[in-house]
Amino acid sequence: MAESFAFGIAGRVLGKLASAIIQEVGLAWGVKSELEDLKDTSSAIHAVLLDAEEKQATNHQLRNWLGKLRDAFYDAEDIVDEFEYEALHRQVVARGSSKSKVRSFLSKPKSVAFNLEMGRRVKKIRERLDKIAADKSKFNLIEGLPNTPVVLRKREMTHSFVQTTDVIGRDCEKENIVGLLMQPSDTENVSVIPIVGIGGLGKTTLAKLVYKDERVVGHFSTKVWVYVSEEFDVEMLVTKILKEMKGGESYSDFSMEQLQSHLRNGLDGKKFLLVLDDVWNQDREKWLKLKELLMGGANGSKILVTTRKKSVASIMGSFPMQELKGLSKKDCLSIFVKCAFNDGEDKQYYPNLLKIGKQIVEKCAGVPLAVRSLGSLLYSKKDERDWVSIRDSEIWKSEQNQDGIMAVLKLSYYDLPHHLKQCLALSSMFRKNFEIGSQDLIKFWMAQDLIQSVGQNATMEDIGETYINDLLSRSFFQDVEETLPGVFYTFKMHDLVHDLAMFFAQNEYFTLSFRHEDIPKRIQHVSFSNTHWPNEEYEASRFLEKLNSAIRTIDFLSASCSKSFLNACFLRFKCIRVLELSESCFEALPNSIGDLKHLRYLSLAENTVIKKLPSSICKLYHLQTLFLFGCSELEELPRGIGNMISLRSLVMTTKQRDISFQWLNSLQDLHFIHCLNFEFLFKGMGSLTALRKLTIGNCPNLASLSPSIKLLTMLEVLIITSCEKLEFMDGEAEGQEDTQTFGSLRILRFQDLPRLEALPRWLLHDTTSNTLRQLVIAACPNIRALPETGLQKLTHLQKLEIEDCPQLTERCKAKTGEDWQRIAHIPDIYVAEKRFHLFR
Repeated sequence: MAESFAFGIAGRVLGKLASAIIQEVGLAWGVKSELEDLKDTSSAIHAVLLDAEEKQATNHQLRNWLGKLRDAFYDAEDIVDEFEYEALHRQVVARGSSKSKVRSFLSKPKSVAFNLEMGRRVKKIRERLDKIAADKSKFNLIEGLPNTPVVLRKREMTHSFVQTTDVIGRDCEKENIVGLLMQPSDTENVSVIPIVGIGGLGKTTLAKLVYKDERVVGHFSTKVWVYVSEEFDVEMLVTKILKEMKGGESYSDFSMEQLQSHLRNGLDGKKFLLVLDDVWNQDREKWLKLKELLMGGANGSKILVTTRKKSVASIMGSFPMQELKGLSKKDCLSIFVKCAFNDGEDKQYYPNLLKIGKQIVEKCAGVPLAVRSLGSLLYSKKDERDWVSIRDSEIWKSEQNQDGIMAVLKLSYYDLPHHLKQCLALSSMFRKNFEIGSQDLIKFWMAQDLIQSVGQNATMEDIGETYINDLLSRSFFQDVEETLPGVFYTFKMHDLVHDLAMFFAQNEYFTLSFRHEDIPKRIQHVSFSNTHWPNEEYEASRFLEKLNSAIRTIDFLSASCSKSFLNACFLRFKCIRVLELSESCFEALPNSIGDLKHLRYLSLAENTVIKKLPSSICKLYHLQTLFLFGCSELEELPRGIGNMISLRSLVMTTKQRDISFQWLNSLQDLHFIHCLNFEFLFKGMGSLTALRKLTIGNCPNLASLSPSIKLLTMLEVLIITSCEKLEFMDGEAEGQEDTQTFGSLRILRFQDLPRLEALPRWLLHDTTSNTLRQLVIAACPNIRALPETGLQKLTHLQKLEIEDCPQLTERCKAKTGEDWQRIAHIPDIYVAEKRFHLFR
C-alpha cells in the first residue's frame, strides 16, 4: 500500500493560505473571498485526513478517495504558489523603495483579466475539493491531530559506522572468510568466494570488516570495491573497477575495447581483491564475460561476492558459498539493548521493558537490521503500552516476505512523525548505495516544501538537520562519513530501507525510459534512466505528453539531453520545483527556463561546456538552490542574479575575475570552487546579511580577501583552501582595523595556503573569540608561529588542528613546544599525527 501524503500536502496549503503575504495579495487583487473559501474547505478536509490515512490499508475506496484529494491539494498548492510568485516579483520591482512604497506597490491591482482568471482558478479548485469532500461521510472518519514529533534524548551514536567494535556476533564468519582469502589457488589464479544471505543479515557489513582487516590489507597489492545491484552491465562494471583502481579518472569516452585493455593491463600480475557487492545477475554468460577480463591477476587473487540468491552464488563461486545465518538470540538481544536503552538502564530501570524486548527480538528471526530498527524505534518510548503494541502488531502476520524484515521496517515507518514520512519516501529518488550529501537532501526537501517551520528562529536548513538526525537515530540512514567535520557529511540507505521508501513513494515517483508505455498518470517526480533518446524530437515530445503536466521533479540521472528536448520539458511542465541536470553537455539553457515560476532547485553541476546563463533565469524568484559547480567554461553570471530574491544556496565555478552580489538577502551558503581566474573577493559583502557558510576553494589567483568580509555577522563557517597566491586576510594595514567583525563564527579552516604567513587579526577580536569552536590550520607552511597574545581569549574553542605546517607543528608540541602554553587550554588538540584530549 503506497502512502497518499494527503494530510501533509493539505497542511502545507493551509499554512500558505494563512500567511500574511497571501492574505494581503488576495485582498489587493480582489480574490480574498475565494481564498477564504478555499481555506475553509481545506481546513474541514484536513481535520479528518489523519484518520483516513490510518484506515486506508483495509479500504480500497478510501485509498482512491485519498488519491483524488492528494492530486487536488497538489494543484491547489500550485495555484497558491503563483500568488506567492507574483508577490515576490513585485518585491523585486520595488527594490530600493521604502517599506511603505513596497507595501503600496504590492497592493496595486493586476489587470482585470488576471484577477478574473485567478479568481476562477481558485473557485474551480475549491469546488473540486468540495465535490471530493462530499464523499467523506461514507467512511465514518473522525477528526484528529497529528502525532507529536518525537524529541530524542541525547545518545552517543546516532549512526552506523562500520567499525569492529560496533559489529556483534560475526567474529567466526569474519575469521573464516579472511582464512579463505589468504589461501593460494591450485586451479586458477583468481578465485571467487560468495557470501549468501537474506536482506538485512549484514553481508555487506561483514564484507567491509574483512576488506578493512589489517591482514587482508597487507596480503593484496590492489583492493577494489564495486557496488553492483540489479543491473549487471559488463561495460559499466569495468568502468567502475577502473575508476576505483585509477583514482576517479574519466572513462566516459572509451570504447569497450579500450576499457578491457586498460583493465587487463591494470590487473596483470597483481594479487588483487575485488568485492562485488549486492549481485543479482543470474545470466551466466554475462558473468563469464566479466570474469574473463579479471583472470590476469597473480595467483591468490580473490573476488568476494555478496548476494541474496544462492543461484547467483552457484554461477559465480569457486569456493563453496558462505551462507550467512541469523544471529543468535543472545547477540540479537545485545544489539537491541544497545539501540533501545542508554548504558545500564535496561536492567536497573526498565526490567519489564527488557522482558517485552526479548519477545520482540524473537520475532526478528536473527536479522540484525530488524533488531536495530526496532531498538531504535523504541529508544524514545518508555511506556509499556508502546512496547506491547509493537510486539502484538498485526503487521507481523500480514508481512511474511524477507523473513519478516519488511514487517519490522514498516512498523518503524508507521511510527515516524507525520512530517518525516514523505521526507523518507522521497529520499528513494537517490539511487541505491548512493552517498547522499546531507545538504543535498535538505535542499531537495526544502524545494518540495517538506520542511515545517517550528515557530522558532531556526532556519529551514537547521530544521532539515534535525530531520536527518531523527532518521539516523531510527536506523533509516547508515554509513555516515564526515566529508568536512562539523560541516558536511554523507550517508546511505540500506537496500531494504530503500525498497521500503520506494514502496511508499510508488504513487509519487517513477523512473522512466523511452521504452515505457504504461506510465502512472499522476506521478509527481520522475527520473530518466538512460541516454537512449529518440532520434526525432517529435518522438520525444509525444512521449512527454504521456506524463502528468504538473510534474514537480525531473532528474536526468546524468543523461545528456538536447536543448530542444529541455525546451519541450519547460513548455509542458510549468510546475517543476526540482530540475537535476548534472553532467549535462549543452552550451546554453533555453530562455524558457524563466517561465518555471515554481522552480526551487536547479543543478547544472559538472556541465563543462555551458558558457552563459540566459538572463531569463533571473526571473526564478522562488529559486532557493543553484548548483554551478564544475561549470568550468561559464564566463559570467547574469547581471540580474540579485533578483533571485529567495536564493539560499549558491555553489559555483566561473571564469570571472571578480564578482559582485547585491540584494541576495536570503543567501545562506556560498561556495566558490575552482574559480581559476578569481582575483578579488567581491565587494559589498555587507549586503549578504543572512550568509552562514562561505567556502573558497581552488582559486589559485585569489590574492586577498575584501575587508568587508568581516561584516558577515551571521557567518558561522569560513573555509579557505587551495588558494596559492593568498597572502593576507585582514584587508587593512595594522592599526587601521575596523572593530566590527564576525559575531557568529563557529568553524574556521585554512588549508593549502602556501603564502599565508599569519592568522588574521580579526580572529582575536572579542566577537570572534566568544563564538569560535573549531580552528583548522593545514598545509600552511609559512605560518611559523601563533600570535604571541590573544589566543587565550578563545575560551570557547573546543578543537584545534595543525597539520603539514612544519615549524608551527614543532612550536606546538605538547608541553615542550614554545607555543604550547598558548593553546593548552583547548580540550581537543591535534598536531601533525598526534591528538591530545585535555579535560580540565
